[in-house]
Amino acid sequence: MTPPVCLTVAGTDSGGAAGVAADLATFAGLGVHGGCVVTAVTAQDTTGVHDVHPVPTASVQRQWEAVLGDLSVAAVKTGMLGTAEVVEWLSHRLAGLATSQGTSRGASVVVDPVLVATSGAVLGDAEVARAYVEALLPVCTVVTPNLEEARALAGDPTAGPRELAGRLSELGPAVVVTGGPDGAAIDGPCRDWLAEPGREPVALTHPAVDTEHDHGTGCTFSAALAAHLAHGLALTGAVEASADFTTRQLRLSRDWRLGRGRGSIAHLTTTGPVAGTRLPTTSLRGAR
Repeated sequence: MTPPVCLTVAGTDSGGAAGVAADLATFAGLGVHGGCVVTAVTAQDTTGVHDVHPVPTASVQRQWEAVLGDLSVAAVKTGMLGTAEVVEWLSHRLAGLATSQGTSRGASVVVDPVLVATSGAVLGDAEVARAYVEALLPVCTVVTPNLEEARALAGDPTAGPRELAGRLSELGPAVVVTGGPDGAAIDGPCRDWLAEPGREPVALTHPAVDTEHDHGTGCTFSAALAAHLAHGLALTGAVEASADFTTRQLRLSRDWRLGRGRGSIAHLTTTGPVAGTRLPTTSLRGAR
């Protein structure tokens, strides 16, 4: 069968842990075809973000038109958008996506409001956060901030995740405020808060994974959510399936030794070579 199509609108990660690289790998692992619109190019590795080059809005627009003019997109996932101008431009395109796709259902839109990298590098300033709140969140299906991002979007540095999920859902989208382990125990459950407009927030729990190899976790979760929605899962089931997938990938990579810093969540769907594949006998490290 022809797979559904998911489109990521996000920045690159040259280390392969997050951004477009994580999204496309997650799409492939969950049985959807991935397209991409690159909004920024970063020089990034496991130790941090060393440079960010925003892609001009006109180029972002042409990438979007190329994909939407050719493919029927079932879900859009946004990551790092870089500038308020791109956030506002994209919100107008997403508001009309149902018409452009020629269906009454339109496409699901998952917004991962990337504002701060795992390393602490700022990837979206106050103007970007404002544009999210005023323009993008009201036209998306679901937004998936972590606690820090939810507080930035709400303009409240002390509010808890349950309250934030409810407040942000008043803007129109469903909200999943993702969380780490409850309390100090790493082996306790993780608790996410899901709020749908007009409903009380509900807690969804899943196992914690004791690992430092978690760079790209947020991207992976939101890309998985887009993929599950593209396959037709209802929201709550899609959120739970995405948490299960992310947990599995964290377990797979927890003993890896990739890079000198905070390692990547796994993007593999197999742990070995495909049968019949001939492996190289030399390393490319330091090759010129």
